[in-house]
Amino acid sequence: MATDELAPLRSGAPEDRGAYAGVLRLYELAKRAEWQVRDLPWSELPPVPESAGSPQKAARRMDIWRSVVTQQLQADELAVEMATQLFSIAPDPEAKLYYTTMVQDEARHTEAWLRLSEAAGGRAERDPYLDQLAHMTLEADTLEEKVFLMQVFYERLIISRFRMIARGARGTVLADLCNRLTVDDGIHHRAGMAYERVLLEHADERTRARLVEAANRMLPVFVKHALWRPKAREVVGRLMRETDIRMLHEDIETGVRNAESLGLDVSGIDLAF
Repeated sequence: MATDELAPLRSGAPEDRGAYAGVLRLYELAKRAEWQVRDLPWSELPPVPESAGSPQKAARRMDIWRSVVTQQLQADELAVEMATQLFSIAPDPEAKLYYTTMVQDEARHTEAWLRLSEAAGGRAERDPYLDQLAHMTLEADTLEEKVFLMQVFYERLIISRFRMIARGARGTVLADLCNRLTVDDGIHHRAGMAYERVLLEHADERTRARLVEAANRMLPVFVKHALWRPKAREVVGRLMRETDIRMLHEDIETGVRNAESLGLDVSGIDLAF
C-alpha cells in the first residue's frame, strides 16, 4: 500500500506520510515472516527436552519445562490483549495496518503455547509480576506510553529470554517455537520504535517526561518478573541468579539506549536494583 493512499487521522500527525514509511516497511516484513502453528515439528520432535534417569528425576525435569512453557503462555495471552488495544486506539492508518499483523502474531503465539502446554502436561504456577506489567500497559493514559512500554521495552527485553530457552531446549518443538518468536518479536520491537519516533516527533516535554516516569514505574516490576521463579524452578533459579542478574542489566541498558535514541532524556531513569 502506497503511503500517499493513507490520510492522516491523528491530530498533529505529520502531513508527509513518508514519516510512516518505516512502519509500513515492517508491516510488509511481518507479512513475509508469517508462519502457522501447523508448521511446527509436532510429529517430528519432542515437545520439550526429555530426561533420562529415574521416573522421579524425569518428573522433576518435566515440571521445570512445564513452568517455562506456562510463563510464556501467560505472557502471550496478555500480549493478545495489549496488541488488540493498540490496534483499537491507534489513529494512524499505517500503524493500524501494522497492528493487524501484531494481533494475529500474538494470537498465533498463544495458540502454539496452548498446544505445547498440553503436550508438556498442562499449566504450572502463574507469574504474578507478568499480570502487573500487562495492567500497567493496558491502563497507561496515552498511546505513546503504551507503545513505549510494550514494544520499545517489553518486546525487546523478551528476545534474550527466547534465545536462552532455545539454547537449553535444542531439538524440541519448544526451541523451534522460541526461534520463531525471536524473529516475530524483533519485528514488533522495530515497528514500535518506528512508530514511537513518529509519535514523539511533535510531542511536548510533558509527554516525553511521562515516558520516563512510566519506565521508572515499570522497571522495578520487570526486575521482579525477570528474577521470579516458580517452585518448580527455585533450585535452578538460585544456581542461575548471577547469570540472570547479568542478563537483566544488559537488557535494561539496551532498553535505556533505545529510549535515548528516541530523543528522550534518560538521565531520570533509575537503574538501581
